[in-house]
Amino acid sequence: MRLIRLLKNDLAKEAAEWVKDEIIDQSQAERICARYNVDFHQAQSHSFAYNVLVGLGYLFIGLAVITLLGANWDDIPRAVRMWGLITLTMATQGLALRHLLNGNNSSATGLFLLGNLFFGASIILIAQIYHLGEHMPDGVFWWALGCLPIAILLKNSWLTIQATLLALIWFLLEVNLGFYPLLFPLFLLATLYVLIHGEESIILFLVLIAGIALWFEYSLAELWRDSRHFDFHVEHIVTSVALFIFAYTFSHWLNLKLSSKAQDYAAVLAVWSLRFGLLFMLIMSFDEPWEELISAYWEYQSSMFIVVGLLSIASITIAYRAKKPTPSLYIIAFYLLSLFAVLQSGNEEHAIYFQIFYNLVLIAVGVWLIIKGIHQGISHYFFLGVTAILLTAFMRYIDLIGDYIGGALLFMVFAILLLSAAKYWKRYQTKGAAQ
Repeated sequence: MRLIRLLKNDLAKEAAEWVKDEIIDQSQAERICARYNVDFHQAQSHSFAYNVLVGLGYLFIGLAVITLLGANWDDIPRAVRMWGLITLTMATQGLALRHLLNGNNSSATGLFLLGNLFFGASIILIAQIYHLGEHMPDGVFWWALGCLPIAILLKNSWLTIQATLLALIWFLLEVNLGFYPLLFPLFLLATLYVLIHGEESIILFLVLIAGIALWFEYSLAELWRDSRHFDFHVEHIVTSVALFIFAYTFSHWLNLKLSSKAQDYAAVLAVWSLRFGLLFMLIMSFDEPWEELISAYWEYQSSMFIVVGLLSIASITIAYRAKKPTPSLYIIAFYLLSLFAVLQSGNEEHAIYFQIFYNLVLIAVGVWLIIKGIHQGISHYFFLGVTAILLTAFMRYIDLIGDYIGGALLFMVFAILLLSAAKYWKRYQTKGAAQ
């Protein structure tokens, strides 16, 4: 899964420069772009930037209208306020529909976004007029739900982003008040439907991943809570890691799909899962997190192991179907052994051993990423591995201030690793050129 999939619009623009310099002809550029499911001619029109500017313009029009209404709200008769808001919303949506029927999709999308904004303002202001609803998140829920049908019917990513973000706001408002939003998966399923059947959108895909992670964690908090408000326990850390391992293995399976869109999503999921894993290991390279884990009261071990077991089984199954079982098996085995070791320890003084071991593993992962980047020609893996090693060196330098001999020895080890990687890269490139 090459990172170039995330930069394919830039590739299309670069291909245009190659055509201009007569390096390749236009038909070759079109075939290169078609490989990554991007329109060579559309990419030259700066349509994405145009759509963003139009969308922001409509957003500020909506904010201006709402601000004017709010400033003069008390001076407007009640009936005029209510019917004015309804008329404004329906007129905007009708105008958007007219643009859509005329084939002007960009303007229609902007107007639908504006109409949805007026729809939300109507709900809030009309509720204020008639003193409706004591539970404030309900208004945001109906706003998000009202935006959803148009997004689904048109399979439009921007409209779905708007509806899903509103649903996320509703979700956070509900859980902040101690209520569990049962209908939130409805919005996740709608987002998934648009991702599958609609146009490609990396932003919408990331919003979906964030929504799933949020729903997963709060669902466990609902299962484990014994008070009015949600409490997060040490078990949440363990299950979160298992969830991201599943996401990483799922990305390999998704990459096997013939659809270029699925492969793009797989690349995004793999990159961010890997970054999360390295960030987690960097945090665990200190002794304080291990002391907290060892001394923590594991109140929900049974249900935690059920969740972790199910996610691990699912990860292994998907890894075999993706025909890449080895990395996933190593990751899951390492993760489960670390978990069992922490649970069996019971002595905070053992934290230093966990810290040393994770620092060694972090260095090994960095070296593995460097080698993987060299072999597969993926610069992202190479530089991610180098970054992991350099960050480890920097953090250990902070820990070892005062112990100059230990710090010097550690830096020599890092120097040998990096120079060995550079020598290996040179030899590998020379061997490849000779073949």
